[in-house]
Amino acid sequence: MARIGIIGSEGRMGQALAQAIAEAGHEASGGVDQGGNVANLAEASDVLVDFTAPVALEANLHAAVGAGIPILVGTTGLEERHHAAIDSAALAVPVLQTGNTSLGVTLLAHLVREAAGKLGPEWDIEIVEMHHRMKVDAPSGTALLLGEAAAAAREVDLAGHSERARDGHTGSRGSGAIGFASLRGGTVAGDHSVILAGEHERITLSHSAEDRSIFARGAVRGALWLIGREPGRYTMPQVLGL
Repeated sequence: MARIGIIGSEGRMGQALAQAIAEAGHEASGGVDQGGNVANLAEASDVLVDFTAPVALEANLHAAVGAGIPILVGTTGLEERHHAAIDSAALAVPVLQTGNTSLGVTLLAHLVREAAGKLGPEWDIEIVEMHHRMKVDAPSGTALLLGEAAAAAREVDLAGHSERARDGHTGSRGSGAIGFASLRGGTVAGDHSVILAGEHERITLSHSAEDRSIFARGAVRGALWLIGREPGRYTMPQVLGL
């Protein structure tokens, strides 16, 4: 039985994680929230799962490194400096960072990469995502994950080949660009569609999250997979053996 520590235990994902851990037959070793002692939680755990905010990431990574245990980072809205901190922590402990812990989304990203690579840049790519009204970051971490999958297949940098927030007279679409559209409203857990539009034909690859529990179950699977791994930076596709 593994002991899984929850960082962000009072949030919606934290509560879903506690239930998923119990359903999987493992133990939630405890939970902390803003102002809590992450180091103590790390010492009582075999692995940490972090669904908090970017501002807390460095402290959470430090706690994992101090205790010598793995950490799964599901926090979204990360910037370059946060990824640098993850790279540093991964020299000492196993770290799995992802914009989405859903197993279905993980497979979707794999399919997007395959399609984008096979079809080539003459096929336009648009990524549409919708989330609940309370979500603050856009595009979503999952949308960016899907965009990175497409960009990697085409061997381009996503930052230099993406189009966002179109409004007014935008001119023609950039050749080879990956477009993003973000919708917010209601209680939508997460809908994502990747549209590949060619001449007189179109492919749409989609995933709909009907309940937050799918992210929790995927996070538990990823966290358990991390235990016993060598230090390094890992991904959800590796958890599925893709």
